[in-house]
Amino acid sequence: MVARSSEAEWRGDLRQGKGTMKLGSGAFEGSYSFPSRFESGQGTNPEELIAAAHAGCFSMALSAGLSQAGKPPTRVYTSARVHLDKVDAGFAITRIELETEAEVPGIDDAAFQQQAQAAKANCPVSKALAGTEITLKAVLR
Repeated sequence: MVARSSEAEWRGDLRQGKGTMKLGSGAFEGSYSFPSRFESGQGTNPEELIAAAHAGCFSMALSAGLSQAGKPPTRVYTSARVHLDKVDAGFAITRIELETEAEVPGIDDAAFQQQAQAAKANCPVSKALAGTEITLKAVLR
């Protein structure tokens, strides 16, 4: 149907090197480095971009599910927190925490929670990250 692309370039060794990541659409280009990924340095990192992708995908999936159920939302806000941890073989993304809040006229919390869980299970980014624990906290406003 559609294919999206991005690119990255890294120069130098792991600790002293630097790189850039660029979205294929041109909407974002940013630097990344060892400090921006594993410490608190300036720049972006792959995990931050995964978090943005997951939050955006989940928000759209929840909106779609609610709309198909006849309860279109007026607002869906989602944050995603991607955990990068040291494991036996190096580093791994071990957990993603999704937190969403939505304004949905005329829906009860049980139906909202059901739609939120379905969005978590079925958004394409969640499916791509199925090997990672994904938690969800969903609040109806």
